[in-house]
Amino acid sequence: MKFVLASQNKHKLVEMQSILAAHGVEVVLEADVGLNVDVEETGETFAENAMLKARAVMEASGLPAIADDSGVCVDALNGAPGVYSARYGGPELDDAARYRLLLENMRGARTRTAHFTSCIACVFPNGDTLEAEGVCPGTIAFAPQGDGGFGYDPVFFLPELRKTYAQLTPEEKAAVSHRGKALAVFEVKLREYLKGNG
Repeated sequence: MKFVLASQNKHKLVEMQSILAAHGVEVVLEADVGLNVDVEETGETFAENAMLKARAVMEASGLPAIADDSGVCVDALNGAPGVYSARYGGPELDDAARYRLLLENMRGARTRTAHFTSCIACVFPNGDTLEAEGVCPGTIAFAPQGDGGFGYDPVFFLPELRKTYAQLTPEEKAAVSHRGKALAVFEVKLREYLKGNG
């Protein structure tokens, strides 16, 4: 079975492929099926945005589509950047500029608690949908550490591991991350779905 990932993000593709391959699911990027669907993320929640993206790509490709919408929610910033994590500070900023802006906006903040949320949505051509969510609590580091991962990984610190996301191996990250947790829930739902529709 082939799923189209509603994203151009190769990092997300690698994380999803490693987990879903065990179920005989091949995950490909939109570009691999000749698509570049630009979905306006008008949802107010990660779940709404994931569903918007998955539905649009399924309709364009005729194949099952899977989407992830995720972001970091910082308590001292009233949950920001939240659903705007990928667009924080405007489209001209890259990942490093975005996390530097976050650190700047947190200057002087007494509490540095935060959490990453990932919502996964899958839409099948017959209209069936599957959804899953994962949350990983942590704190925002005072300075970036590590060169792995992407996005806010260098500044998202896990106190129990004493490392940022960017300092974890891919295996360590998959075991604790918001996307790893969401994919674990999704994996169970997908297995049940495929059993009933195989």
